[in-house]
Amino acid sequence: MKPALPAPVVLVTGAARRLGREIALALAAGGWRVAVHYRSSEEDAIKTVADCARLAGDAAFFRLDLDDEAAVRGLLPQVVKHFGQVDAVVNNASVFEHDSAASFSFAALEKHMRSNTGAAILLAQALHAHVIGRQAPGVVVNLLDQKLWNQNPDFFSYTLSKAALEAATTMLAIALAPQLRVVGVAPGLTLTSHLLSNEKFQALHKLSPLGRSSSPVDVAATVKFALENASLTGTTLLVDGGQHLMKFERDFSLM
Repeated sequence: MKPALPAPVVLVTGAARRLGREIALALAAGGWRVAVHYRSSEEDAIKTVADCARLAGDAAFFRLDLDDEAAVRGLLPQVVKHFGQVDAVVNNASVFEHDSAASFSFAALEKHMRSNTGAAILLAQALHAHVIGRQAPGVVVNLLDQKLWNQNPDFFSYTLSKAALEAATTMLAIALAPQLRVVGVAPGLTLTSHLLSNEKFQALHKLSPLGRSSSPVDVAATVKFALENASLTGTTLLVDGGQHLMKFERDFSLM
């Protein structure tokens, strides 16, 4: 009888809380060992790791700023050292700060591009090198945004960084095949924030052809599907209740 293969390992960035936590828990429930990346929410990261470990038997947290290139380059080796392997990366973490065409600056663009785009590309690069060494397949899932298919001028630098990541998803899928698959997942309005009251969020969440946008459960299930469907690469799955089919003049948080 062949020995059982170890459970696959996934690194989820920004996994301490909110959508990243939901993704981490869904993957742990599906048998993935989860590396939880966080920047500052240490208590939340500890809780997420404990919850993932109860589901999958092993989880660990890793703290670093994704705008630090040297730190990002060192992240995957840290995860490999702990788990012995990495099979997938979910690039969930994002900087989301408001600017406009009028307030745009090089500094704002660089801040978003480093964390939202550059870090995701470096982690894909590192995973590709790792899976080649293991002679095993790997997969990267990049969290995008329905805004890319329904553009408005709000959150200018954030949107540019996600547009660049969407283009990188296509290019990386070509460049890193056949060892690595690269897939985008683009949610609609999923969670409220300090910019929205609960009542306003509920009203905006209903603005879609299906009468509801994405839930954290929807997004996490789609990420899991993208990780486990061996035929998907170089494409983006929009999970938004069809919000990208409707025209919004402003970002949801400013409507």
